Amino acid sequence: MGFQSQWVPADGHVASGKVAAAAEGKLGSSLTLERVAAAKNYIENHYKSHMKDMQKRRERRESLERTLANSGVPEEEQMDIIKDLERKETEYMRLKRHKISVDDFELLTIIGRGAFGEVRLCREKKNGDIYAMKKLKKSEMLSRGQVEHVKAERNLLAEVGSDYIVKLHCSFQDAEYLYLVMEYLPGGDVMTLLMREDTLTETVARFYIAQTVLAIESIHKHNYIHRDIKPDNLLLDRNGHMKLSDFGLCKPLDCSSLSPLNGKEPLAENDLTKSVDADGVLPDKGDGSHWKNPLEQRQRWQMNRRTQAFSTVGTPDYIAPEVLLKKGYGIECDWWSLGAIIYEMLVGYAPFYSDDTITTCKKIVHWRNHLQFPPEARLTPEAKDLICRLLCDAENRLGSHGADEIKAHPWFKDINWDILYEMEAAYKPAVCGDLDTQNFMIYDEVDFRLYFSNL
Repeated sequence: MGFQSQWVPADGHVASGKVAAAAEGKLGSSLTLERVAAAKNYIENHYKSHMKDMQKRRERRESLERTLANSGVPEEEQMDIIKDLERKETEYMRLKRHKISVDDFELLTIIGRGAFGEVRLCREKKNGDIYAMKKLKKSEMLSRGQVEHVKAERNLLAEVGSDYIVKLHCSFQDAEYLYLVMEYLPGGDVMTLLMREDTLTETVARFYIAQTVLAIESIHKHNYIHRDIKPDNLLLDRNGHMKLSDFGLCKPLDCSSLSPLNGKEPLAENDLTKSVDADGVLPDKGDGSHWKNPLEQRQRWQMNRRTQAFSTVGTPDYIAPEVLLKKGYGIECDWWSLGAIIYEMLVGYAPFYSDDTITTCKKIVHWRNHLQFPPEARLTPEAKDLICRLLCDAENRLGSHGADEIKAHPWFKDINWDILYEMEAAYKPAVCGDLDTQNFMIYDEVDFRLYFSNL
């Protein structure tokens, strides 16, 4: 019996071979069917997408024809306008068929570096155009829960068409990185301007604050909150006009609360409300929280400003108290940031600055006890009033019912809002050529893996 149990007849080999062959055949047939289904699905979706694009294209042309028919434009000019539309549509379809990659660009100088990647000057190989390429590491964004922020940034740049918002040229990705290719603004940022000038006159400050108001208004109209309005993110073009950039912390108004400060919770509420005296004033612990005079405070601010700007956590100096306390907030938090920037432009340092982040956050939460105007700053009553109406409780904050509230403030009485972008800028930066980076801090080339391992 034992011998027979070890013996397998020849026809047993044949039978098992047939079973195996049948199984392989079924497996192969199943894989084939899956591939056919996938191909069918792809073709159907591609066809539907193509038909949808063609329908939209026809609708755009018909809409333009209706508009022109009622415009009184000569027929010859109408034909030229329609032909121009067709040319742009054809160019768009051509670009859509071409899969853009990083190989389409010549990578040049690094002009920015942050928690998830870098910003680099680049040249498009095909036409030689210069852009700023933002390169974000996917694994870092995933590990820090920043995917939704980046999606919001890309969507906002694609949706908002404003003279005061940095324009998005294209976006694409590969296995490791997400790329946002934007217009390059060679004038540097307002932070660099303030570090160079110390303070601005109210005339110059008014011009840039007015442009910032229009930038913030444009994103609010598209139902986004920026949440990171600060001088570092206000960029200047070659003519000195300002554009808002860096939407990495923006969020749609209708989405769930997203964390500020690059995904790191700053402090819990009890950390922000404890360690104050009966009047809500922070005790002087000898840590630089109090200075002898405003000049000393300005010197400390200028000494630490650049380091704070490029830290991976960011600076809380412009963050509204309701954001720090995580009590729920809306568009009004961006107007608080505007008030802090006006103060810095005119006084020389942020209104609640301290050498350590915790003290700064506490000062912001207890703003009533810490918002002061040094007499030597010589601010006009209108400037003080505007700052006080922005650095206040959210429910009483100017702008909470729309930007028109701010535009109507007496400090802006001489501003012509409709032609602000066509006016000569209050300050014209030194720019020598399309590749000039003198207005930016230049970074050493560092391997991304080494850089992220040190964060």
